[in-house]
Amino acid sequence: MKNVDDLIEGAAELAEQGLSRGEIADELNVSRETASWLVERSGMETPESDAPSERADAGRPQDIHVDWSAIGRDSRRLDAIAVAMADLLAKHGEDVDLTVGIEKAGGPIAALVARELETDLATYTPAKHQWEEGDIAELHGTFSRNFAGIRDRECYVVDDTITSGTTMTETIEAIREEGGEPLSCVVLADKHGVDQLEGVPVYSLLQVISVGRDETE
Repeated sequence: MKNVDDLIEGAAELAEQGLSRGEIADELNVSRETASWLVERSGMETPESDAPSERADAGRPQDIHVDWSAIGRDSRRLDAIAVAMADLLAKHGEDVDLTVGIEKAGGPIAALVARELETDLATYTPAKHQWEEGDIAELHGTFSRNFAGIRDRECYVVDDTITSGTTMTETIEAIREEGGEPLSCVVLADKHGVDQLEGVPVYSLLQVISVGRDETE
């Protein structure tokens, strides 16, 4: 996706497919607030005289879209990236036998990381996948029973991007509630610029920093 208009169109298509706004945020690698704004903009009636770019810029949330589909659509590229991510994790712990992937996008990456590190694989679906509006604290994430259980084990955590750190923090807390202990986390891209969350080191292959211009200048 090249611009905001493309994101609005993509959000509309995903909404038509029945995805929640939290799932749309996950698919587009944007915050929940940005996903809501994109969906709302896609259904807003505006005068035909308005240029699309002008409509898209009106009230736009501050966010960064990360498009890593060039990696995701090629298994060899994704495998190479997973090897690099595994290398970042491996500095923590010697007998770790579990890697936890955050669904949806983090699942396939975690599977390749787990293969590289020779660990079992678990997956966690965060609460945001159920989120439409309102307080997300009222929702709950889940671990899939089709994969390994936490069972009081030390583990690594894998996802594609960090936007605010909320999903990663939720996953860390969920693992601890199951008796597990996350030793380190890794993502493709970090939009929040964090070194640790809940006392757990966080690594990223890319840190994306938005440098805004001071409007007073």
